[in-house]
Amino acid sequence: MAYSILCGQPMAFVAPTGLTLAFISGLYRFCSLQGLPFFPTYTWVGLWTSAFMISLGFTGASKLIRYCTRFTDEVFNALLSINFIYEAAHSLQRNFILADPMNLTMPFVALAMALGTYLSTMKTIAISTSQYFNEKIRTAFKDFGPLAVICGLSLLNQFPWLKKFHVPTLTVPSTFELAGGRSFLVPFMSVPIGIRLLCSLPAFLLTSLFFMDQNISVRVVNNPRNKLKKGEAYNLDMVALGIITGCLSVFGLPWMCGATVQSMNHVRAMTTMKFNETSQQSEIAEVTESRLPGFITHALIAASIYLLKFLKFLPIPVVSGVFLFLGRKLMTGNSFLARIKEAFAEPNRLPNNHPIQTLGTLKMNLYTGLQFGCLLGLWAFKQCAATAIFFPSVIGMLMLIRSFLLPRFFNEEEFVALDDPSPTSSL
Repeated sequence: MAYSILCGQPMAFVAPTGLTLAFISGLYRFCSLQGLPFFPTYTWVGLWTSAFMISLGFTGASKLIRYCTRFTDEVFNALLSINFIYEAAHSLQRNFILADPMNLTMPFVALAMALGTYLSTMKTIAISTSQYFNEKIRTAFKDFGPLAVICGLSLLNQFPWLKKFHVPTLTVPSTFELAGGRSFLVPFMSVPIGIRLLCSLPAFLLTSLFFMDQNISVRVVNNPRNKLKKGEAYNLDMVALGIITGCLSVFGLPWMCGATVQSMNHVRAMTTMKFNETSQQSEIAEVTESRLPGFITHALIAASIYLLKFLKFLPIPVVSGVFLFLGRKLMTGNSFLARIKEAFAEPNRLPNNHPIQTLGTLKMNLYTGLQFGCLLGLWAFKQCAATAIFFPSVIGMLMLIRSFLLPRFFNEEEFVALDDPSPTSSL
């Protein structure tokens, strides 16, 4: 709610993300190993991060994001996509591990429920661009279809013939409370001053993650193809997020940063499409830009605390199915992932404007292979408990690889063919 008022680009949303959670998990493990109190340390890391981000915003540092070209965007979005799918698969795998080996009915029912959620959500969203029904009905499917799928499967799980399988549901408290019944304000002054100063080191890593995640998410929103009227305000967005990060840290609440999926869905929800008679395809007519939808959306999320008694009926496999949908949705339009499949295609069967026609098969696959290697490196850093806290700095390495390593192997004409031109102007 605060971000929708303070930020420069209200069409972008902020939320706790999977990569932020990975960093918090790494910080928690580090505190456990070193015998440090987690919440005071968490608060000081957040306060340092807040100060760094506000400083970056005031000094206009967001202009550096121009060096974050499509090469970096595609690897980063692929990482987000895989993270969603991995978390969904890990949750479903847990059902098989914990189940009685002689009775795997519940895990398979949960798997079917997750796949049903995924496929149903994909189908309802697809109706919005289909030829069926009129525009109002297609818009209704796009806006309320996923919610209807979630509510429908949750209701279905309450029928005796399905409830007998004991599919796990969300575990939520009956009343509003913080983790472990702790106080609302973190006693962050209880740690020595030396610890407070040392917290600036992990804060530098977290700032790197926020800088990349926030600016990449906002840049997706500011894409010229969305035909937004409002100008860019990356530095104001950084200042707004810095203020919010400081407030969240003092109360020990989850950090937030740019949420790519939610931001993209917000833009799509506010988009009016038109049918182009020439190309026979739907295209963007205009996007309604306002701070009000973001404010109301997050106000309704805050009001969901009054629905705690109903959330306990939400099956966890349904949540996994939504994660599968989000992971698959993030793959849409990612040419890096498309080129992995096209690496096995016959060149003369690809379009004339395909990069392979300019670069040739070998060089295109080299570019794709470098992206794939970067993706594997990021994932390895994120998954390893010993290095998880450092993986934000590895994300920044992607810009260095694109700026200094790739020009040794590719010329500017080839970068343009890959839709990854070298930066020439600031934001």
